[in-house]
Amino acid sequence: MRLTALTIILSFLIFTAQAQSNYVRLSTQKGNILIMLYDNTPNHRDNFIRLVRKGLFKDQEFNRVIKNFVSQGGELDETILEREKLKPGNPAERLAAEIRPDRFHKKGALGAGRDENPEKSSYFDQIYLVEGKIQTDAELDEIEIKKGIKFSAAQRQAYKKIGGIPRLDQDYTVFGEIVKGLEVAEAINKADTDQHDRPLKKESFTLTILNRKEAEKLIRQ
Repeated sequence: MRLTALTIILSFLIFTAQAQSNYVRLSTQKGNILIMLYDNTPNHRDNFIRLVRKGLFKDQEFNRVIKNFVSQGGELDETILEREKLKPGNPAERLAAEIRPDRFHKKGALGAGRDENPEKSSYFDQIYLVEGKIQTDAELDEIEIKKGIKFSAAQRQAYKKIGGIPRLDQDYTVFGEIVKGLEVAEAINKADTDQHDRPLKKESFTLTILNRKEAEKLIRQ
């Protein structure tokens, strides 16, 4: 009991030390997930908040789930690209990338989906939660060489301790992270899927905007 209380206190101290301004609650049948949005990816943060307020992420689905990789929700690639084909000549609507070295694909990260484009710009309404797997120093060394990037000591520690998908770093925008409810995200990522990675049993979710005070209250529970 004392250990549990201490764990909660330590989690809260870590949370408040790195706390940002905006949070969302992702509600599912398996439980709730509290997500902190990064202030230094403002365009993705603001776009996401705008879409949540419009109700775009009400009764949405995790429509692509790959075990030990990601759980993706929002609009599918195929739907987006098919719609754009109906408007030939019009530029594709994308959100400019906000790729930062300090925002990386550790387990629990919130990222923006995209298609193949040289600017690495994001879809407006497709998100994913990172599951990934535990990495070794040798695996991280190999990725550094292959991609020409350098992982910080903190990033290496995170990838070796909780896991993630380091090979996606510097290619996709990461604009938030789970601060509570990681076990719910893990359960979602274990869903049985068909040959197209779609869950056999519908995995729906709804997003709600929270302020910092509301988020702090949830983290204490």
